[in-house]
Amino acid sequence: MNCLVVYAHPNPESFNHAILETLTGALRAQGHEVRIRDLYTAPFDPVLRAADLRAAAAGRPLPEDVRREQEAVAWAELLAFIYPLWWFDRPAVLKGWFDRVFTNGFAFRFDERGIQGLLQGKRAFVLVTAGGREADFEAIGAREHLLHPTTEGTLRFCGIEAVTDLVFYGVPLADDAERAAMLERVEALARSLSP
Repeated sequence: MNCLVVYAHPNPESFNHAILETLTGALRAQGHEVRIRDLYTAPFDPVLRAADLRAAAAGRPLPEDVRREQEAVAWAELLAFIYPLWWFDRPAVLKGWFDRVFTNGFAFRFDERGIQGLLQGKRAFVLVTAGGREADFEAIGAREHLLHPTTEGTLRFCGIEAVTDLVFYGVPLADDAERAAMLERVEALARSLSP
């Protein structure tokens, strides 16, 4: 299976990076082909600019960086996203990646039938770390909404129905054994894919 892993964390020593290494290692061990997009090191501008919107509306060619990312998305059968939860959402660099890459006519379209997702048949993993404990999010009634912008508002909107998500709560508070158990869940998720 062709797997595109989109990683959004600026610290290469973070637990998010451990998730990246675990997921990609487990996928490759099963024979899957893996490509990684590290959004903090990739030559990709995450800012959607007025010129981009004008070019898209006029049907002009996409910027080279967007075209490259869309080719990678088209190649992938699995899209995996790894990021920390910041202010109940994705880091801005990942939101900007979606803004520029998941364009009208590529990831979705509007017509007389309404909105149509164009990325049907793909699968997605959404792996997120959170500083707070699960109980902290439950106490404010937010736990079930943490991933909604990514899982529903982006991926399912664009036709990806098979979305699996894992939230790792209280990462800064976790001890080594708890972190190892979290990484075992990542490995199990990778093993759930048929080669």
